Amino acid sequence: MDLFDRLSGLTQFGSLWVLWLLVGLSVLALTVAIERAVLFFSSRDDVLGLRREVRGLLSDGNVGLARKRLEHSPSFEARIAVAGLDSENAASAEERIRSEQQVARLSMERNLAFLGTLGNNAPFIGLLGTVIGIVRAFRELSESKGQMSAALMAEIGEALVATAVGLLVALPAIALFNLFQRSIRARLSRADALSGEVLAHLKSGAAGAAE
Repeated sequence: MDLFDRLSGLTQFGSLWVLWLLVGLSVLALTVAIERAVLFFSSRDDVLGLRREVRGLLSDGNVGLARKRLEHSPSFEARIAVAGLDSENAASAEERIRSEQQVARLSMERNLAFLGTLGNNAPFIGLLGTVIGIVRAFRELSESKGQMSAALMAEIGEALVATAVGLLVALPAIALFNLFQRSIRARLSRADALSGEVLAHLKSGAAGAAE
């Protein structure tokens, strides 16, 4: 048996296994999306209001109350900003804020690579099912000596369904990936604004001490 016959033997199972593979991947993608959505929803907070509140507390010198307010917030933005309050000066605060920001980014981006990879590759998996279906259709056409039959039409229909399912899996995965990435960028931007209040307080304190 040559290589061609071995590879052709892979088509004997049809494209049904490709469809089941796509269904399984879509279930995994939905699980990841729900888990990420729960994380983002549970870590929401009014960051603009929190920023105003923290600014007022720091202006009054209530650093302890500002830290307690940030620690009680479930948001990633507050978690990043509070890292700066644990520093003695602005320089070390910037380093701690940058480090905490990277940790927060990794936490928010966890498992999102799966959605991006699935969105980019699901159409090719569907195309594989289409190719298998077309190969089986030509084989059926050869066995029927060029006559159209119900089996031939079934093979062609199955091949086209594989491509459609691949696209149906890919499009939501890409949309969800982009949605989560946009949310992450927005949260990191708000974290920069909130952390700026902490840095401004530390720098003003250092300037006051220098005078």
